Amino acid sequence: MPVTTLEVELPSALSHDDARMALAAKLFEMGRVTIGEGAAIAGVSKPTFMEMLGRYGVAVFNYSAEDLRAEVDG
Repeated sequence: MPVTTLEVELPSALSHDDARMALAAKLFEMGRVTIGEGAAIAGVSKPTFMEMLGRYGVAVFNYSAEDLRAEVDG
């Protein structure tokens, strides 16, 4: 995958790590990156990224109620 560098000026109250995680979480939520890509952007492991998504209010699994019922009912 080609890589692009983004340079952003952040307020001093916001850390580099917070900004990376927020960007990765939003991109994952939008369906633009995978768990692995999001973890790489955030600079954390996949399990850590998945845990952090919950803190950002982003669902790891995107199932509609109907899809979830069908999955559970088998």
